[in-house]
Amino acid sequence: MTQPNAVITLTGIRKVFQADEVETHALSDVHLNIRRGEFVSISGPSGCGKTTLLSILGLLDTASTGIYVLNGHDVSALNAAQRARIRNAEIGFIFQAFNLIGDLTVQENVELPLTYRGGIDAHERRARVQEALERVSMAHRARHYPAQLSGGQQQRVAVARALVGKPAILLADEPTGNLDSRNGEAVMQLLNELHQGGATLCMVTHDARYADFAQRKVRLFDGRVVDEETFERLRREDEQRLDALIGPRVEVGA
Repeated sequence: MTQPNAVITLTGIRKVFQADEVETHALSDVHLNIRRGEFVSISGPSGCGKTTLLSILGLLDTASTGIYVLNGHDVSALNAAQRARIRNAEIGFIFQAFNLIGDLTVQENVELPLTYRGGIDAHERRARVQEALERVSMAHRARHYPAQLSGGQQQRVAVARALVGKPAILLADEPTGNLDSRNGEAVMQLLNELHQGGATLCMVTHDARYADFAQRKVRLFDGRVVDEETFERLRREDEQRLDALIGPRVEVGA
């Protein structure tokens, strides 16, 4: 059921991958609401369906069954061209690998989504780029190229690129995964500031420290959303099965 002020509502989402005669159930009956202005983290063990869920949320893939309502519109059955149009207008992506174009300046990288959207004149594009870069404290690097920036600075530019289109929601896929701890912490502080300023964020992370920045934590296990208690029980059972197969693990430095 759609909650008041919900940006995203997933109802009964299932994703099944078919390879030859083998079916893989990546997501099973997922129900999820993300409200406007909320910061939600999605975490869980490797292979639990985090990437699949984010791909569906970002309209990069479609569910096998279920209903997806984005910003008040049912986007479950859109074709690829319709999804691309909605994705460009409603969703900002922050990727683990930054995905900046090396032969474009910082300013040109941030402006790129606006050129794809069309209908925005050059003066407004420049104003939006300047505003987005100022929000991430990178306006002074507008003329630089990605190779001239540190990893943390590149991720800040990637955040600006996600912000420039004023999307309904920001989706972050392991945004600290390619950063050292100091830069990772700085990027998380930036995301937290954006949230405090009213942005709606959904972040996939494997790092419990960074999941704690979120207002609400969603746990996935074997393609299902589970509560904290169930997640911990399933995680312990998984570790016990692994120990039975390969023997107890020894912590480094123990």
